[in-house]
Amino acid sequence: MDAHFEKTNSTSSCSKEDPDMVINRFEFCGHELHITRDFSKNVGVAIVIWEPGRVLCHYFEEAQIVFAEKKVIELGSGTGLVGILAAMLGGHVTLTDQPKVLSQIEYNVTSNIPSANLHLAKVCALSWGRDHYQFPSDYDYILGSDIVYKSHEFDLLINTLLHLSNQNTIIYLSSKMRQDMGTIDFFENRIPEYFNREIVHRIAEKKINVYKLTKK
Repeated sequence: MDAHFEKTNSTSSCSKEDPDMVINRFEFCGHELHITRDFSKNVGVAIVIWEPGRVLCHYFEEAQIVFAEKKVIELGSGTGLVGILAAMLGGHVTLTDQPKVLSQIEYNVTSNIPSANLHLAKVCALSWGRDHYQFPSDYDYILGSDIVYKSHEFDLLINTLLHLSNQNTIIYLSSKMRQDMGTIDFFENRIPEYFNREIVHRIAEKKINVYKLTKK
C-alpha cells in the first residue's frame, strides 16, 4: 500500500492496485485506527468520515470516557470509526447501519480490532423505527455522529432511542448544527420532550455540538 499524506488529525493513503480503496489513519486515546473506504461500493453518505465523528472521538479522549465492560450501541456507524474506538477502549459494542453498509463496517472492525478482542464488536443491520424492537433496552451507552439531518426520520430516530435506552443509559450524539436540515430544531425542541439534554463539547466555528442525553 503506497501512500500520499494529507495532514489534519489523520493521514490518508490510496492503493495503486485499487484506486477505489482509501485508508485514513487516525490516533485517538493512544490507539491508531486505519479506516478503509471502498469507493466502488454504493454506500452513499456512509463512505464519508464525517467530522462530527472525529469530534466525538476527540471528546472521548479529552473526557476520558470509560467504556470498559460497558454495553454500547452505535447508530449509523458508517465507516465504524466511533464504534471501533469504543470497542478498542473495552466496550462491548454493537455497530449498526443499513444492510448495504455492513460490509464496510465489518472490514474496518476486523482490520483494527485484534482477533483476541473481536468478541467485543458485532455488526448488525438496524432500521430506525422498524426493527429496533429486536434490540434490547439495557445499553450503558448509545452513540451517534452526524445522524440528525433528515427531518422525515426524526420520529423514527427518537422512537429508536427511547426503546434502546433506560434511565441509566448515556447517549452521546455529535452533530453538525444545520438549520436547513432541521438539526437545530431536533435538539432544541424535539429532544427535550423525552430526554435531558446537555452540550458537553462544542466547536463553535464549525457548528459542531456534542450532546449528552439521558432519559426523562
